[in-house]
Amino acid sequence: MQYKIKTLKNINIVHILVFMLSLTTLTSNAQMNKIDGVDVVVGKNIVLNSDIAKFKLDLEQRSEGKIKITDCEMLEQLMMQKLLSHHAVIDSVIVSVDQVNSSVDRNIAYFTQQFGTVEDVVRKYGFNDLADLKKELFSIEKENSLVRAEQEKINDGIDVTPEEVRIYFNSLKDINELPEFQAEIELAQLVLHASPTKEEHERIINTLNQIKKDVEAGSSFKMKAILNSDDPAVAQNGGQYEITQESQFIKEFKEVAFSLDLNEISEPFKSDYGYHIIQLHEVKGKTRVASHILMQPEIEDSKLKEAQDKINKIRKDILDKKITFAEAVLKYSEDKETKNSGGLIVNGSTNDTKFDLTRMDPSLYARVSNTQKGEITEPFYDETREGEKMYKIILMKDRTNTHKADLVNDYVKVQKLALQKKKEENITKWAKNKINDTYIKLSKNYNKCKFEKNWRKEN
Repeated sequence: MQYKIKTLKNINIVHILVFMLSLTTLTSNAQMNKIDGVDVVVGKNIVLNSDIAKFKLDLEQRSEGKIKITDCEMLEQLMMQKLLSHHAVIDSVIVSVDQVNSSVDRNIAYFTQQFGTVEDVVRKYGFNDLADLKKELFSIEKENSLVRAEQEKINDGIDVTPEEVRIYFNSLKDINELPEFQAEIELAQLVLHASPTKEEHERIINTLNQIKKDVEAGSSFKMKAILNSDDPAVAQNGGQYEITQESQFIKEFKEVAFSLDLNEISEPFKSDYGYHIIQLHEVKGKTRVASHILMQPEIEDSKLKEAQDKINKIRKDILDKKITFAEAVLKYSEDKETKNSGGLIVNGSTNDTKFDLTRMDPSLYARVSNTQKGEITEPFYDETREGEKMYKIILMKDRTNTHKADLVNDYVKVQKLALQKKKEENITKWAKNKINDTYIKLSKNYNKCKFEKNWRKEN
C-alpha cells in the first residue's frame, strides 16, 4: 500500500517506532555520544544532533525511497517518541526486564547469524565489547517497549463503528485520496518430499560418530567442521556460536548444548536441518559457546524422479476433475503446515492468507505472477534451507488486481485504516495536553521549523 506524504504525517507516530530498533541506530552511538550535541530535551529524554539524520536515512532506506521526510518532520516524530516514553515512566508503565533482555538476545543472535560471530557484530557497529553493545540495545528496546505500552494505555478501549468506517471512507473519497491497494493473491500448495534412504541416514550417523572419535583422539573440531559441515556459515565461524535459551536456535540444538559438560562432544542428533554433533567450549553465565557439525543426508536422483512423476499424475487427476485440489492435498500432500487447510499458504509477514504481489519472495513471484485465478502451476522443484527437497504444485485460489479502495470489497482494510486514524487522533489529543505539562527545550537550530504540535508552547 502506498500513501502520499500528506497521509503519512498522520500515521508516522505508529510506523516510525518500527524503525527505532534498528542496528543502524547503533552505528555511531558508541563513538558519537561523547561529542554529540543535544538538539531537544523532552522531560528527562534527549534527542542528539546525529539522531535526526540517522533516523531519517533509516526511514527512507527501509521505505525504498517511497517516504520522504524533512528534518523538521523527523524531529517532531522523535520528540513524540520521547514524550511517550517520558510519560510512560510517570504513569508507572511496567516493562518486563526479562522480555527486554530476551529481545536483546534475539537481536544479537540474528545479527550474529548475519555477520558470523558476536565479535564481528561488535566490531562492525563500533562498540567496545559485547557488554557495551547489550547495554545500548537494552536502552533502545526498553524505550520502544515503554512507547508501545503507553500507546496501548492511551488507546485502551478505542474502536470504530461501521458508521465511522463509512464516514472515514467517504472523507477520503471526497478529497480524492482513497488509498490504492496493491494486487493481492491467495495461494494453496500440494507438496511431495523426496526422502533419503535408510542407508543414507545410517551413513551420516556413522560418519559423525567417526568424527566424534577423531576429535576425542586429538583432531581439531574446527577443521573437521570446515571439511565436513553443511552449515553455510562454517567458513566464517568454524561452526562456533554463542547460545542462550532465548536465542533463535532450533530447540534440539539448544537442549543438547545446555546438557553438555565442558569440552564434551554430543552423540549425533537429528533436527529439521539434518544430523549434528556439538562440542561445548565455554560456559559464560547463561551463555554457552559451542561448535557444531551439520551433515544433511543426500537424496538419490531416483527418489526425486519418483516424486516428480507422482505429482505430475496428481495434477493431471485434478485437471481431469477426478479429484479436487483440496481433496488431493488432504490425501497426498506432505507439508504439515498446510495439509489440513486445503494447502492454504499463510503470509509470514502478516499472518493472513493474502500476499501483496509486489512484495513477495522473488522465487515464488516468478512461479505465480502469470497464473490466473483457478489455475494450477506446472510441477516444480523446490528446496528448503534445511536441505529438504521436494516437488510442488500451486493453485491460484484468488487474485485481485491493483485498485482504489472499495468500501464493500475492502471493508476490513478500510476498517483497519479508520481505527488506526482514530487511535492516532486520540494520541495527538493526548499529546497536546501533555506538552503543556512537560519540560521541553529546543535548540535554536530548529527555530524555523513549523511543527504540527505546540512544542514551543507559544500560546
